[in-house]
Amino acid sequence: MPHADNSPVIRTDIPHSARIWNYWMGGKDYYEIDRIAGDAGIGVDPEIVTMAVQSRRFLIRAVGYLTREAGLRQFLDIGTGLPTMQNTHEVAQGIAAASKVVYIDNDPMVLVQSRALLTNTTREGVTTYIEADYNDPERIVADARNVLNFDQPIGVMFMGVLGHAESYADVSRIVRTVLDAVSSGSYLILWDGTDDSADFVQLCDNYIGTGGTPYIPRPKEQLRQLFDGLELVEPGFVSITQWRPDSSETALTRPISAYCAVARKP
Repeated sequence: MPHADNSPVIRTDIPHSARIWNYWMGGKDYYEIDRIAGDAGIGVDPEIVTMAVQSRRFLIRAVGYLTREAGLRQFLDIGTGLPTMQNTHEVAQGIAAASKVVYIDNDPMVLVQSRALLTNTTREGVTTYIEADYNDPERIVADARNVLNFDQPIGVMFMGVLGHAESYADVSRIVRTVLDAVSSGSYLILWDGTDDSADFVQLCDNYIGTGGTPYIPRPKEQLRQLFDGLELVEPGFVSITQWRPDSSETALTRPISAYCAVARKP
């Protein structure tokens, strides 16, 4: 429930996935309960820190590619999480000053931090935040139309968040609803955790017991199906460490239990 002044209540007694992820990424926006949960997670699956760090590197490479090489100037980042380093708007506007980025999330702490930190890096660009739940993609589309031009290509981003959906049917519905609304030439940029690591599955099972929102690792085949009907950008559907790694990252190209792709809507 919100306070009387309508500011959101931030629970500090229950760990939160966005804050734990921030801790694993090396950020500073977390509470003691998140650090405890995060350290417990590392004890179960030490590779979770690699996943957190590599997920941001994938975002940087994917947004950079789409802005620089595909000419995209609009991004809809759904389930953005806490601002950290090299966020979507910073990458896009650093390449094309007029880029427009709309962030979507519904977490109180993310809302507070985003309003403070997710601001334009250029005078020409647009950076804004919409409070919405990705389980209501119709509302997301309706609100985003106030900022983005849906007659022009948009990069639709789901970066490691769809594991929180209750079922794969929900995941598919959410992704398809947004993709159906955007124009030809738009792109889907998506990664999520997969169930091919017993340690990662155990970490997610343990997290449910903390009272946090469950995260469900899914089979790679299910994530791959989300790109059906789209044109995959090389190298296709791969682990996040293997999608166009920079030369400086050649030592980090072994697959981990997080898979991704970037694909164009025909």
